[in-house]
Amino acid sequence: MRGYGRSGKAKILPDHSQQSKRAVAGDMVRLMDNLGHPTFAAVGHDRGCYVALRLALDHPDVVSRLVVLDGVPISEALARCDARFAHDWYHWFFFAQPDKPERAIAVDPDAWYGSKAQPQSMGAENHEEFREAIHDPATVRAMLEDYRAGLGVDREHEEADRRAGRTVRCPTLFLWSTRDDMEDLYGDPLAVWRPWADDLRGHPIDSGHHVAEENPDDLTAALHGFLT
Repeated sequence: MRGYGRSGKAKILPDHSQQSKRAVAGDMVRLMDNLGHPTFAAVGHDRGCYVALRLALDHPDVVSRLVVLDGVPISEALARCDARFAHDWYHWFFFAQPDKPERAIAVDPDAWYGSKAQPQSMGAENHEEFREAIHDPATVRAMLEDYRAGLGVDREHEEADRRAGRTVRCPTLFLWSTRDDMEDLYGDPLAVWRPWADDLRGHPIDSGHHVAEENPDDLTAALHGFLT
């Protein structure tokens, strides 16, 4: 996604819309079209699941199947925000503040991002890529802009979808990690997705948050069974 890792960094706009999920979804559509894929399946994890949802809502004739991993729509999470969510997911609200997050993270990036990202669970090569990204101030700024867009324009876009009755029309699969916090926060996280997708199914996977690295076999099996 734009801004993350080694990808390009867009010029920052006052409303942070350069990092909106709508803008990133547009990137994906143009990229895939240039590669010769006018239609495709979309799979997104965590922040990527918000982009995948936006892809399916904004480009229903392009996205053939949708897979979302370890996340619910931003507006749904905020609508359910209570003291526990504010405590456990405080970073959403801190990262959305101007300037101060960049300064705090720059002091010790590993302390900010290291607790859930360990080489023994992610793999040494993946972990080194991750560390390289969080030590790059431009990448950190772009990542924070993602959160700023999330609490602003992204939430507004989702709420507009609900008011208009727009839903995901393609078959949708929701997978969540049993050792993440989806079930703790939402009980039945699949129920949160039901109003958003016309053809929904899903199940948990035995994993921590980084499911692609921690349990690639079960994730691959689930994706293969749904996408083929």
